[in-house]
Amino acid sequence: MAKKVVIDCDVGVDDAFALILAFHSPELEVKTVTGVNGNVPLTQVFENIQRVLSLIRPKQKPTISKGAEQPLKGKTLYAHSVHGKDGLGGATIERKEGEEWWRFDPAHAAELIPKMARQYPCDLTLIATGPLTNVALALQKDLEGMRNLKEIVIMGGAVRTKGNVTPHAEFNIFSDPLAAKAVFESGLPITLVPLDVTHEVSFTSRWMEEKVIPLGTPFSKFVTEATGYDPGTKKFRNKEVIYLHDPLAVGVVTHPDLVKKEPLAICVETEEGDRYGQTSEVKDGSMIDVCLEVDAKGFLEVFLSALR
Repeated sequence: MAKKVVIDCDVGVDDAFALILAFHSPELEVKTVTGVNGNVPLTQVFENIQRVLSLIRPKQKPTISKGAEQPLKGKTLYAHSVHGKDGLGGATIERKEGEEWWRFDPAHAAELIPKMARQYPCDLTLIATGPLTNVALALQKDLEGMRNLKEIVIMGGAVRTKGNVTPHAEFNIFSDPLAAKAVFESGLPITLVPLDVTHEVSFTSRWMEEKVIPLGTPFSKFVTEATGYDPGTKKFRNKEVIYLHDPLAVGVVTHPDLVKKEPLAICVETEEGDRYGQTSEVKDGSMIDVCLEVDAKGFLEVFLSALR
């Protein structure tokens, strides 16, 4: 039986890769895709969800809905320098006029997620690959509904490693630490997929030239364009590697044996200052499963199979 999932995302380049992996994984049945402000503004996130679904053309059309336009507290932070102005690195996706590969739901994501959980009690996994604003709002609105979730798998945080926005904080958590704190302390079954493992899974120029480009599929072409890979310089928009942060969160659901987890109590720093958004281990608190080791080669093979 395929696992039923909802994907809550802020579609930038790696969220798009996560969606491709999810819809191409026979282990999953993607019911809903919700958008949250994050890598790019919400209107662009929602446009990108539709663009990526037009590329994937799923057999079973998912429901899509919009969520939070801003964090619970503080200013919005965008990652245009990483994902490009459009969030998808300027990649071209052809869309036929009037063709829709989704069903739009006008409900706010924070209402739709617990409603879906009630519809499939203890049988629905939420994969969150953006800031946790929608998830925190859903907990505020309908905690009992959210308790019907089988699990929440979150890409975020940096537990025993450096951050990627500041020396201490990872982007998704830094974007809305208050939301992350509420979610981590909710007592719901959570698996955290932090930079500790996502920085172990990356595409290098060698992988691109030997494994990705030769596939010659619309999906491998999209990966090449979205990452800005240049065979001449063998770089991705002046970067040496591209990390597959969000796809790994999907991989943890499809192939749980790819990672080793440890139950830890994680504290999120919500006070303004140098350590704002930091995720650190503490002795007391709600325990969540934290992924600390990954079979990187095994995961890359899983992701490659989705591009075929």
